[in-house]
Amino acid sequence: MESRAEGRKGMLRLARSITGRRLARACLVAGCALFVLGVFSAAVWAQQPHPWQLGMQAPATPVKDRIHFLHNDILMPIITAITVFVFALLAYVMIRFHHRRHPVPRPITHNTVVEITWTVLPIIILLAIFFPSLRLMYYMDRAPDAEMTVKVTGKQWYWTYEYPDQGGLAFDSNLVEEKDLKPGQPRLLEVDNPLIVPVNTTVRVQVTGVPDGVIHSWFVPSFGVQEYAMPGRLNESWFRIEREGTYYGECNQICGINHSRMPIEIKAVSRGDFQQWLATAKKNAGLAPADSPKPDRDQQLAAAPPVGSGSPPAGN
Repeated sequence: MESRAEGRKGMLRLARSITGRRLARACLVAGCALFVLGVFSAAVWAQQPHPWQLGMQAPATPVKDRIHFLHNDILMPIITAITVFVFALLAYVMIRFHHRRHPVPRPITHNTVVEITWTVLPIIILLAIFFPSLRLMYYMDRAPDAEMTVKVTGKQWYWTYEYPDQGGLAFDSNLVEEKDLKPGQPRLLEVDNPLIVPVNTTVRVQVTGVPDGVIHSWFVPSFGVQEYAMPGRLNESWFRIEREGTYYGECNQICGINHSRMPIEIKAVSRGDFQQWLATAKKNAGLAPADSPKPDRDQQLAAAPPVGSGSPPAGN
């Protein structure tokens, strides 16, 4: 009995400590902190992650635009309304049913209106989220009239890019070691041979893995693209980059000891610059006309030029 009495006294002390001025000060500090973080996070949106970033990277494709719309215009208002309602309900309960104002609780065990409300309202909220999410999933699923195709193969631990409709041009993309970085190049994101694609072009991305490899994931946040590189399986996604620049991503599937050393770098250039780079890449890879014998793929991989050997692409 004494232990129960002490327990009740402890709960009462806790209730007193979190009410009144202390609760108001805590809410004020938390609100100010969230406001400051929100302001700074909006200022650092870019095509790669930044220290103290809060929120998603700025969209660079129509898919990511729709993801932002779903998150910012549908999910966030719903989440905010639920959060405000729950906090208001908690504050009301703590004040209205404080032990001094309400020393003897009433034995209410049933309320039909409340029970119907807390059953129907969550269903309505879920339906409001379900239909826009379903539309977005179908929009992301298939490339609408793709103008070119890029094949991505995940290996241990690097990526191989291939242009099937450009004579089979292919090259490996490896991490640039920290000691070899040039000023301005991001650590653990820079690669020796980035993927080069033209802007305002619908690109189909085919993602796979080598038969004797492990599962990887090709993830570019500013594109809204994430596809698993499964051994023996060909997955598909698409993107259409709306502005020139350099975009970064990473393998976000735990794939082994060098998982952190599989960055993705994509340079989006104008169509003219892309054709110029493509001609130089094909020439260096020794790609022959269609009626000539196809060169050895190892020679193509070794001869594919780094970006910048042709027309330098526009970047950050």
